[in-house]
This record gives sequence, C-alpha cells and structure tokens, in this order.
Amino acid sequence: MTAKRALIIDDEPDIRELLEITLGRMQIHTDSAATVASAKQLLAQHHYDLCLTDMRLPDGNGLELVELIQQQHPQLPVAVITAHGSIDTAIESMKAGAFDFISKPVDLATLRKLVTTAIESSQYTPPPLQKTTPIIGESKAIQDLIRSIEKLARSQAPVYISGESGSGKELVAHSIHDLGPRASKPFIAVNCGAIPRELMESEFFGHKKGSFTGAHQDKIGLFQAAEGGTLFFDEVADLPLDMQVKLLRAIQEKSIRPVGAADEITTDVRILCATHKNLEVEVKEGRFRQDLFYRLNVIQLAVAPLRERREDIALLTHHLLQKLANDIGLDVPTLSADAQKLLNNYHFPGNVRELENILERAFTLCDSNVIDVQDLQLRDQGNSFASSEEKTYSQKTTQRSNNHSVDYPARCAEYSSLDEYLQDVEKEILCHALEQAKWNKTLAAKHLGITFRSLRYRLQKLGLDDE
Repeated sequence: MTAKRALIIDDEPDIRELLEITLGRMQIHTDSAATVASAKQLLAQHHYDLCLTDMRLPDGNGLELVELIQQQHPQLPVAVITAHGSIDTAIESMKAGAFDFISKPVDLATLRKLVTTAIESSQYTPPPLQKTTPIIGESKAIQDLIRSIEKLARSQAPVYISGESGSGKELVAHSIHDLGPRASKPFIAVNCGAIPRELMESEFFGHKKGSFTGAHQDKIGLFQAAEGGTLFFDEVADLPLDMQVKLLRAIQEKSIRPVGAADEITTDVRILCATHKNLEVEVKEGRFRQDLFYRLNVIQLAVAPLRERREDIALLTHHLLQKLANDIGLDVPTLSADAQKLLNNYHFPGNVRELENILERAFTLCDSNVIDVQDLQLRDQGNSFASSEEKTYSQKTTQRSNNHSVDYPARCAEYSSLDEYLQDVEKEILCHALEQAKWNKTLAAKHLGITFRSLRYRLQKLGLDDE
C-alpha cells in the first residue's frame, strides 16, 4: 500500500508538532508549512492525500488556501483548524469547499476520526449515480441536481435540501450518502415532526437506565446509531426551540450527552436536513433559531418540483408502473396517448409522490392492461373521472354504514394510526366478500364492484393472497 502524505499548515510550532506526531503514529508522512506562500510551494511540488490548515497565518488566511485547493486540487480534502467558538469561520471555509473543520484545543480522538474519514474520501471512487440510486430524469434540472450530488458526496459539509412535499428530498439525501465514503455506514432518516416532544431528547441522544420513569435499560440515540454514517433530519423546521438548542450544540461540538449520563460521547456523523417550509421565513417569524439555520445551511440544494421538469413525467411514469407491476408479479401496463398527455399537462401539487399515488390507483382499478384517461381520476382537471368500480364501492360502503351501527371514531382510537385502521377495515371487507363467494375471487370481485385485477392487487398488498 502506498504511504499516505499530509500537508500541515500552522504558524504555531507546538501545534505543528502535535499534528505531526499524531499523523505519524497513523503511518502518514507529513510536510509542514508556517505560511501561505510556503504551503503553495509544497502543493505545487508534491501530491497529498490530506491537508490541515490553520485559518490565521502570518501572510494570509486558510480560506485562501481552501479556495486554491478547490480550484487546482479538487480531489484533495482540506480541513481547517479554527479557534474555539469560531463557528462562523468554519462555516465560511466549508462553503468555500473545505472537507471539515476541527477546533482548538485539538481533541486527538476527533482529529484521528477526521483524518481517517478524509483519507478514505481521497481514495474513494464513487459508483455511477444511475447504478446507485433511482433518481429518474433527463431534464436540465435533474442533470444539474445529479452533478451537485456527485460534488457534495465527498464533502462533510452539512447540506440543507429544500423543495416541495413529495419532490424527492429524502432520495437526494440518500444519494449524497450512497455516493460518498460513508456509504458502507448507516444512513438514518428521522422525521422531526413525528417524534413526541417529550421523547425527542432521548430519541436523538439516547438515555441511561433509570434516568426517567420507564427507562428500564440503556438506549442509544440516533446520533450513535448513525456513527460513521449520515443523519438525515427530515422536516427539521418542526423541531421545538428547546430541541433546536441541543441539536445545535451536538453539531458544533461533535459530541452528545445521553439523558442521565455524566459524560459526553464524541460522534462522527454527517448532517443532512430537509423541509418543505421556507427556513428563512421560519427564522424571521422566530420559529427557528438563526444560529442553527446558519449551521445547517452551509450548502443549500434545491429540488425542482415536478411541474418544472415536465419532460421527466413520461420517464417517471414508465419507471413507477414497472415497479408496481414487479412488486406483485403482473405485466407492466401501458398508458394511452390521451392519458399520458393528461399527465404531462397536470400541475402535480404533490409532485412525484402524487404521481406514484395516481398510477397506483389507476393500476389497481383499470380493467385492461392499458391505463386510460378515466383510470387516472384527476378530478381537479375540471371533470370527475370516478370509475364505476369506485362509485359502486362507495355506495356499498354507505349502505353498510347505514345498516350497522359502528362507533368509528372510538374504534379508530384503538389503532396507532388511521392507515392501520383503514387497512384492518379493508381486510374485513375483503375476507367477508371471499367467504360469501366461497373464495371464488372472480365472484367476490363482482360482488364488491371491482375488477379481478383490483381484488388481486388489494389481497397481495394486504398479505391475504395465498398464491
């Protein structure tokens, strides 16, 4: 294995010596420079796998070197050494292209983690994006997004992914993870709006046994679960203000304190976040901390809504139908020309997620292997395309509701979510229809007023098909 080589730039001899000894014990050869000018000479003469630079130098600053390396040696990871508390300087350097930062006084365990990750990054050759993640599209917006993802994958800088609901923000975050040196480590996604406020600190940072009522054993938090990998905060704007303070400290100090623990634990995670809200507006309205916003918004990546890349709709449609068909082992349906035209002209307020839902419904309810306009049921286009199957199903449901006195709200309260309750109700309806038809699926579908294909799809989706 070729020996690794690092360039250390700092005007303080004791800091240079500390870094040289630490890297030497990691079997990394080092060259040192005390000024910007001497660092530029060494960069021109040698190949390096890592660069560590102080921000304040006698003849300039580290930011100048970061920008130079970004332009002339884009594959060289450079980490900056900042004074304690100079988080604004660190953010500025990462926006300029720095791989990561470390604060003085230098913690050796944190330094070794940073160096290891940086060396891995310099050696890492990412696979082609198309083979790694299902980002579909040939539009300029998608191609620009792909290029940005490939560039950001090597960095450790936090990325704020903005975009409307359903536009694919989590897919983008997963792609950044999959294309980077952390790909073999965990990718942990958490919806910040789905965690009860009283459990949030324990979920994020973990807790020790006996730290509160119900804490019967130690529990690791999301930061520890994502150790060495990526932590993705979805809908980060939904975090309460008190939790925003704790998250900010965890990100800045790169350490956490589990609930009930006496000591902090160092962490090594890359932070990505997303929200469909405008964080700048949330900051102005006082609902989101400005310091956390600046810490998360080091690099912003915008995901275009589907209506702004209509040339991708046909490609996405084919991909999603193929996925639906493969999931249940049926032939891939096709769209009629009129149906495809209708989709191409639709404004998709729910973006790709809405397209997927529209196609799943059409795939389930269509009578043949060709999806037509009426199967899409795009009501807000000015016409109601409700199918006869849906109308029959609605009538039967209404009749059933009138014939049987059921306290639906009370029964729904017995379930953890509305979706779970509706799935249970659907199972009851399907099983009852099959029993009445003596498990003749064709007859059961007729009694329910749906197609055989629709019945088979529903049974497989609910795990009731024994075929």
